[in-house]
Amino acid sequence: MIFTREEYNQRLKKVQKMMQEKGVELLISHDTNNINYLTGYDAWSFYYAQCAIVHVNAEEPLCFVRAQDAGGAYIKSYLKNENILVYDEEYIHNWPSHPYDRLVDIIKERNWEKLSIGLEMDAHYFTAYCYEKIKLGLPNAKLKDSERLVNWARLVKSDTEISYMKSAAQISERGMKTAMDVINPGIRQCDAVGEIQKTLFRGTEEFGGEYSSIATLLPTGKGNSASNLTATKDKIVEDKDTIIELSGVYNRYHAPMARTVLLGKPNQLKIDTMNKTIEALNAGIEAIKPGNTANDVAQEFWKILDKYGIEKRSRTGYSIGIGYPPDWGEHTLNIYKGDMTVLEPNVCFHMIAVMQFGDWGVEASEAIRVTDSGSELFCNFPKELHIKS
Repeated sequence: MIFTREEYNQRLKKVQKMMQEKGVELLISHDTNNINYLTGYDAWSFYYAQCAIVHVNAEEPLCFVRAQDAGGAYIKSYLKNENILVYDEEYIHNWPSHPYDRLVDIIKERNWEKLSIGLEMDAHYFTAYCYEKIKLGLPNAKLKDSERLVNWARLVKSDTEISYMKSAAQISERGMKTAMDVINPGIRQCDAVGEIQKTLFRGTEEFGGEYSSIATLLPTGKGNSASNLTATKDKIVEDKDTIIELSGVYNRYHAPMARTVLLGKPNQLKIDTMNKTIEALNAGIEAIKPGNTANDVAQEFWKILDKYGIEKRSRTGYSIGIGYPPDWGEHTLNIYKGDMTVLEPNVCFHMIAVMQFGDWGVEASEAIRVTDSGSELFCNFPKELHIKS
C-alpha cells in the first residue's frame, strides 16, 4: 500500500461525514480517481464499468470490478477480499445485459434498495446506461447527485500526498528539460514527444514515472492558437513558437507544467507578450494564501491582463492531485472570477496562463500548493520564453 491504513480510514470517515451532511446513505462512486482515493485500487480497467460503494456506516468501502480485474484489486487495494465484488463476462457488451445489473443485485442482496443513494452523475465513464440500470433496477431508492462529494474530500492533501506530488514535480522538471533540448527545427513533433515521454517514464534515479492522465501536449505555430493539440508527424519549423504541457506522475499524483519555446530569431512581440503573461501569473500566485478565495486569485490575475488589454475567457486554474485519463483535474476548485472556494493549506492546483491570438500563442503554467502563509511552486523551471536561435 502506498498509504497507511490509518490514512485510508481517515478518508472514509471524511467521506461518510459528508454523506451524512448531504443525506446520502449509500454512495456509488464511479470516478476512477475517487475509486483509487477510497480503496487504493489502481489499474487500467476503467474502460469497463467499475465503482467504489460506500455505506454511511461501513468500516470499509466495497470495490466492484470485472472478475478479470479482481486480481489487481486484491493486489493494489487495502480492502479485505470479501469486500472486492465482481461481475462476469456475460455482462460485458451483451445487450441488454450490463455490469450494473449485477450491481443492482448486490444492493438488493444487502437490503440497501430503499436507501438514499448518491451517484456521480457527471463522472467520466458513468454512462447514461449505468444510470438507467440503477434507476430501473432500484425503483424504491432515492437517487440523487452526490455533487462531487468525494472530489471535494480530496481537495486538501495529506503530507504523504504532497510528498508524492513533489516527486512528480521532479519528473516534470526532467521532462521539460528534455523538451527544451530536443525541440529543434526539422524534428518531427512525434519524435520530440517520444523523447519527452521516455524521460517522464524513466523518472529519477530514486523512483520511476508512470503514464500521465493527459498526453504530452505539443502545439506549434498556428496550433498554439488552439488548445489540447497533440503531436503529429509534422516537423517543427524555425521562427515558430511551440508550447509544451506535460506532467510527471508518481503513485498517480501529478504536477503539471507548461512552457513556451521559440526557435530562431527573437520576436519582440512574443517576448513582450510572454512577459505580460508571466506578470499576470505571478500576480495570481502572490494572492494565494489561506483565507483568500479562488476568486481573489483570479481577480489579481485578470487585473494584469486588463492593464494590457489582453482578453482571456477561459479559467486560469483548477485543483489537481490524483489523475487518471482523460484528465488530471479534480473537478472542484476553479481559478476563475466568481469561484468563492476558500483556500486552505495543502490545497493544490494547476494555474495556467495561456494566451491565444489567432495564429500564435504563448503559455506558462505552474503546479502550486497553498502553504500555511502563502504558496509554494512544485516545479523549479524558468517561465520566460525560451529562445533557441
